[in-house]
Amino acid sequence: MIIRFGYVAHALSLWEATPAKTMTFSRYKKLKEEERIPELQRITRLNLQHTLRAIHYNIAHEIPLYRFSSALVPLATHKEVEWDYITPFKELYAEIGKLVKKHQLRTSFHPNQFTLFTSDKTHVTENAVKDMEYHYALLKAMGLHHESHINLHIGGAYGDKEAALERFHENLKQLPNPIKKQMTLENDDKTYTTTETLEVCEKEGIPMVFDYHHYMANHTAEEDLAELLPRFYETWAGYRFPPKVHLSSPKSEEAYRSHADHVDETFVTPFLKVVKQTEQPIDVMIEAKEKDRALLKLVEDLAAQRGVKRLKGGELDF
Repeated sequence: MIIRFGYVAHALSLWEATPAKTMTFSRYKKLKEEERIPELQRITRLNLQHTLRAIHYNIAHEIPLYRFSSALVPLATHKEVEWDYITPFKELYAEIGKLVKKHQLRTSFHPNQFTLFTSDKTHVTENAVKDMEYHYALLKAMGLHHESHINLHIGGAYGDKEAALERFHENLKQLPNPIKKQMTLENDDKTYTTTETLEVCEKEGIPMVFDYHHYMANHTAEEDLAELLPRFYETWAGYRFPPKVHLSSPKSEEAYRSHADHVDETFVTPFLKVVKQTEQPIDVMIEAKEKDRALLKLVEDLAAQRGVKRLKGGELDF
């Protein structure tokens, strides 16, 4: 079973390379009017340059998956700040996309928890659509809008999960179809279980991202991995890439839902053994505080197991 790995946004092994430098609206307002756009452009250019550095690092270390930072563009969706964050950086976006395609990397975005479609408040849904449009615009500028995904959680339950799910399906109609086509949904660690997320994905025709840590923190006694995995795989039928999984491990028993700095090999191995029985290749996004360092350590730890072979820097035959 082939497993490919990736990490989130910031390659910690690189010096001063965060792709998520930002500017608050308060700071923006304090600047002279003629300084505002140039400063937004400066920060955005730096974030994109750091993203390029990460892409080159991934290529050199044979890391095939990468999640772009959602904070590439400061104040991109702020209602009082409207600026062109595409045109001045067309060459940078194109360079990123060209590298991704040339080296067949798998990229994605994961907007924050405030981008959701279960709210009964109109402005929340409007903001969610606006945020998804922002992420899609970046992918389109990179030429990756047909292959990269934007991953979301279903959202809150607000005391009535059934009503919230009905709102999700209704509110999602406001999302333009080309953007919806690039959307994935992930099971969460408190509210929507794997089964519930699968049901939504199956109804909407949206691929599911399976988070094993979330499953362990939030599953029912009736849920069985061996039974759920085929349904999860089926949501990816017809797509270019294998089904996608998120892996992390608990920071502690007390802080079970929090992500540890690294991924505990003993925590994830039982899951990988279940997947191995299905003989289905998977792509894995590491969600650990140590990011690329955690990825490389986990690959090394797993490769030391009997019968596991490391094929590339970020790829195993498990």
